[in-house]
Amino acid sequence: MSKQNQPKFKTMCGGQALIEGIMMRGPKKQAVVVRKPDGELEVQEKDLKFIKDKYPVLGWPLIRGVVNFADSMYSGVTALMYSAEFFPEDGEEEEEPSKFETWLNDHLGTEKFTALITSLAVILGLCMSIGLFFLLPTVLGGLVSRVFPGNMLVRNLAESLLKLLIFVAYLAMCSHMGEMKRVFSYHGAEHKTIFCYEAGLPLTVDNVRIQPRHHPRCGTSFLFMVIAISILVSTIVFAIWPVYNAILRFLAHLAMLPLIVGVSYEINRWAGRHDGPITRFFIAPGLWLQNFTTFEPDDSMIEVGIKALELVLPEEKGTDAW
Repeated sequence: MSKQNQPKFKTMCGGQALIEGIMMRGPKKQAVVVRKPDGELEVQEKDLKFIKDKYPVLGWPLIRGVVNFADSMYSGVTALMYSAEFFPEDGEEEEEPSKFETWLNDHLGTEKFTALITSLAVILGLCMSIGLFFLLPTVLGGLVSRVFPGNMLVRNLAESLLKLLIFVAYLAMCSHMGEMKRVFSYHGAEHKTIFCYEAGLPLTVDNVRIQPRHHPRCGTSFLFMVIAISILVSTIVFAIWPVYNAILRFLAHLAMLPLIVGVSYEINRWAGRHDGPITRFFIAPGLWLQNFTTFEPDDSMIEVGIKALELVLPEEKGTDAW
């Protein structure tokens, strides 16, 4: 990143790419901006309420990482489902709700029914991620261990390499999907808009366009940190307490996951607040992985990013400092 583009300060504002849109979260507000098929912008705003304000213990180090991860997943899925409503699949006709859906809607109400569907989507997505990035490497690692029976070092090394390989391959595969390319272009627009704001420049299309698309505080970096910390923790644990059974190893991975997420959050948070050789070492893999998860946006995408960020900026300048 060129010297003139070095951010003058770091904002806690951040977002997520959606289907033809961007969600931005500030210190007090969240905004979703979607460009509809007719070219107009659809805007959804809401004030944020944090559970840690009601239960301070949930804001403690290590615990807050798990809480924030769950909250970001729920908010992200909710915003993604909202953006998808504007873009039905080709030839898709609106279907009548099933009797079960109608029963749930009648007994829970629209808001609770939507919350239930979103929660199920989050749980399903989490289960798929755990299965892909934890269960699959554990099972495949078990097959490798049959070639080198009783060698825990080889087993741990095989699982670690498989985790990294599956994670990178998954991102690379997604980056080559036509629909995901546009989502990842909006991801680039989100990063560029944040960089422009942090540089103290007016939020214009021209100023945003020249910013880098790789941001050190991206969610991709956090996900890589989770994988990396899980490799380190599981290697140490299984070196001290060898476990060969695939199911028991997987259950051990699940038991360690909350701690891994908490530690990853704290490291990512620390790295985001500091600059130096150590932090550059921690964020370098995440920046490289953004070659798969961000693409250069067009001007219409940048306009969406600017609109979304402007809606969540605090009234008092500087109160959103990271």
